[in-house]
Amino acid sequence: MEKLSGLSHLFMTVFLHNFSTFMVIPAITDVTMTALCPGLDECSLAIYLTGFQQAIIGLGTLVMTPLVGNLSDKYGRKTLLTVPMTLTIIPLGILAYSRARTFFYVYYVFKTLTAMICEGSIHCLSLAYVADNVPEGQRASSFGILSGIGSAAFVCGTLSTRFLSTASTFQVAASVAVMAAVYMRIFLPDSIADDALSVPILSKEKLNVVKSKSDGDSAPKTLQIFKPMPSFEDMLSLLKTSSTFSQAAIVAFFSSLADVGLHASMMYYLKASFHFSKNQFADLMVITGIAGTISQLLLMPMLVPALGEEKLLSIGLFFSCAHMFLYSVAWSFWVPYVAAMFSILFVFSQPCMRSIVSKQVGSCEQGMAQGCISGICSFANVVSPLAFSPLTALFLSDDAPFDFPGFSIMCIGFASMIAFVQSMTIRAAPLISSHTVNNCNYAAV
Repeated sequence: MEKLSGLSHLFMTVFLHNFSTFMVIPAITDVTMTALCPGLDECSLAIYLTGFQQAIIGLGTLVMTPLVGNLSDKYGRKTLLTVPMTLTIIPLGILAYSRARTFFYVYYVFKTLTAMICEGSIHCLSLAYVADNVPEGQRASSFGILSGIGSAAFVCGTLSTRFLSTASTFQVAASVAVMAAVYMRIFLPDSIADDALSVPILSKEKLNVVKSKSDGDSAPKTLQIFKPMPSFEDMLSLLKTSSTFSQAAIVAFFSSLADVGLHASMMYYLKASFHFSKNQFADLMVITGIAGTISQLLLMPMLVPALGEEKLLSIGLFFSCAHMFLYSVAWSFWVPYVAAMFSILFVFSQPCMRSIVSKQVGSCEQGMAQGCISGICSFANVVSPLAFSPLTALFLSDDAPFDFPGFSIMCIGFASMIAFVQSMTIRAAPLISSHTVNNCNYAAV
């Protein structure tokens, strides 16, 4: 508990950031449709532009997230958190000013560019921060609490959207994003596994590293400020560290493939089939968020010791499959609300997977490991919209080969099923970080 109380500033930072980003999600579909296809409930252009944006963002984060994670191992989590949290403010500010078609296209460009750095980076760095400060045996519960904080922000953000106008929604979101960045810079202490960090990236000071006494040499050595960046070979080497890590990477890919595909398709599907608007989207998300928050904050700390992370991962993915299949065959307005309740169980998958990954590497490689998994998820972000956006647009149009509007979501459910089947092969493995001595020192010149 003492360790968790020491993470309070991180939790508040994550809450404020997620509050600002989540509260615009129910409104963005209506804003997009109004800007591109005013007066219509079905718009292929909106679906294709959203899918293209997600693919480009995924391509960017595929490169940037492992890089950010690796840099945070060397220069600290706080320094690297500053960049994405600041960039997040820009696109929100644009729509806070105006949602006319011209401003929407400006937002679209800036959102695409900034999200290449922001998307996934804050979550990756937060996970690495928790891993720095929490023992291995408590990480699954701690990651669950971190996800629960995100779910609580999701609930608060979507509830706010429910009672705000569209213009006010983006204005409040931009203001809270500013608050999150300022709060983080003022209150969040930096974190590094070996306490070797003394100067941030942009500092002009020279750093000295003293070799241990066992080396018989205490002469200071100058730190090399700009380190080699992680290469593709580094990623492959990391994936080969253990079979458990590789299995978790496969689960991460297919799980993200399904999650991103569902996010890109579901709102347009519900709008076309049941005429959902901002308020209905917000209601649906509130149900999902409340169920997920209760589960991660209350149930997960009890279930992890009883069942283990591997079983909880499989349980979460099973209910994720069920949730997607139920959406795909929704025959009434109320079925999506029933499907949303499944989040009380499918939210287990992400914290458990991240905890399993964190235990397969040393204390000085947490940023790199979480960044690698995030990079794999980003690759799924590239593939998913390319595969599912055209399918969604086709089956929501008048040219569909057969009458099944939810067909693309059913296909997304099959991707989630692959992740579920793979998760059942994961077995508890020896903790690499418990018996591997890592050299956390900086390379000297």
